[in-house]
Amino acid sequence: MFARTITDGLFEMHDDGSIVLIGGYSPTSGRFHFPRLDSCPYAGTTDVETVALSTEGTLWAWTAVTAAPPGYAGTVPFGFGVVELGDEQLRVITRLTEPDPSQLTFGQRMRLVAETLPLENGETATTWAFETATQP
Repeated sequence: MFARTITDGLFEMHDDGSIVLIGGYSPTSGRFHFPRLDSCPYAGTTDVETVALSTEGTLWAWTAVTAAPPGYAGTVPFGFGVVELGDEQLRVITRLTEPDPSQLTFGQRMRLVAETLPLENGETATTWAFETATQP
């Protein structure tokens, strides 16, 4: 169903097509981080637990990428932004499925989706993105 993942360990894909980002949580700092690291980026401790992060959040910032990055063969423009995950109060820099910034607003509800991207070598890679929660 999906191509290879863009990088191992960033998210898990489920058989139903849904995905979940994999982050870390440190009981010492009481904070979440993404991507998961062996040490807490806030406290420096190694008590990091692997956690599945929220699949819904709130849009904080956004723009359109109008020039393709190296190795990317997909369409431009594409959306790019910052989504704060609800339960964790963690902001994630992410691809957005909406390429038109005028269609997005601060505080808009977003949900995590898998997205397959074409690469210059003709292969594809699956990554994550956020779409507006009102989309079907």
